[in-house]
Amino acid sequence: MIRILVSPDPIDIAAEMTRVEDGVGAVATFTGLVRADDGVGTLELEHYPGATEAALHRLAEEATARWSLTAATIVHRVGAMHPGERIVFVAAAAAHRGAALEACAYLIDRLKTDAPFWKRETRGAASTWVEPRAADDTAAARWGA
Repeated sequence: MIRILVSPDPIDIAAEMTRVEDGVGAVATFTGLVRADDGVGTLELEHYPGATEAALHRLAEEATARWSLTAATIVHRVGAMHPGERIVFVAAAAAHRGAALEACAYLIDRLKTDAPFWKRETRGAASTWVEPRAADDTAAARWGA
């Protein structure tokens, strides 16, 4: 089962966990939060509807095939968020922990570079677009994509 959701609504981790926990053996998850680095007051994410979901679905399909997952979930927020709020939730369910852990890492590493999201940070009255990070490219490259 693959679940992809891009929404401005808060992420309900308990509900998402219920969807992937089916007694399979292992579930690995990642939850990303808005950081308060350098006085960030608001983080706003924009996306390209349709294209973003399609890119995330392709990543989930790749992970499901590569690690024989029974479930893969990516829930990503868009819109304005504040420090401490959840931005993204990724879950991978598999028969064994190694596959679940690797698939979860793959999904978060790849979505950072392969999904069309744009971030803008607001600090006081100043608002700036967040540039792609070389560290994200390096993390995604380790999967041989």
